Amino acid sequence: MPGLTPYPPSPQDVPTSPLFVIDYERIKARDADEIEALEGCGDGVLVVSGCSVLDLMNHGVHEEAEGMFAMGEETIALTLKEKLLFEQDKGTRDVPEFVNIFKDDALAWPAVARRMYPSVVNALMQSTITPFVKKSLAINNRIIGVLKDKLGLPGGTLASLHKVEGFSGCIARFLRAPPYLGPEKTFLTAHTDFGTLLLLHSRLGGLQVLPPGSDQWFYIKPLPGHAICNIGDAFNIFSGGILRSNIHCVVPPSREQAQYERHSVVFFTRPNDTIELCAL
Repeated sequence: MPGLTPYPPSPQDVPTSPLFVIDYERIKARDADEIEALEGCGDGVLVVSGCSVLDLMNHGVHEEAEGMFAMGEETIALTLKEKLLFEQDKGTRDVPEFVNIFKDDALAWPAVARRMYPSVVNALMQSTITPFVKKSLAINNRIIGVLKDKLGLPGGTLASLHKVEGFSGCIARFLRAPPYLGPEKTFLTAHTDFGTLLLLHSRLGGLQVLPPGSDQWFYIKPLPGHAICNIGDAFNIFSGGILRSNIHCVVPPSREQAQYERHSVVFFTRPNDTIELCAL
């Protein structure tokens, strides 16, 4: 694509998880076959049903996601002194850097709902960040609605837990990991994701999944213009374990890709702050 770094292709000889591709435009159109396919892959995450990853095509947020990449790159390039003014976590320092933007701030702009951000973020809030947040919310909420039917829940059950106007921990996140050419290293250790559902945009390899019952990690090969969708821990709890959050980790990209910074853009949909997590 014009303007993007021409990254080397992912190596062909690493163990790779096959992609379970869902057409989001067909989901929006209530296409029965596509909805049935989506419901069928919920048996272990939307990432990993057996060994397949749920990959959304035609999701309609690609342009905004590219803007989020540019915003994150510009923010990470700020001096350490400038970044420390907006430090969001006093925890243990590790390899990746994050830029987190609350959904509540993006929708309340120019009012401040949660916190202040660097001028780089503020300059792009209206043109890039808020549209990205709105579209990502719509995508995740529609998929949550489809999976509500799979669970046999009454209409509006899950929507009432994810009210757009209600305060929540929904965030848009940019992640940056530096080039790494040394011995094998983990950027983000094995974990499941917080929240209900997330949408991941990535340009390089490095994401690995551990299929249920397997002891082998598989790489996910990102496809241009596609986004990976993953079930989080809240959905696991709400569904009583029927929909499972998948174990995954992030390692440096393989081979020739390792010389590049690894950037990702993610949107996490979370329940409203007042919601108690329990099986429905």
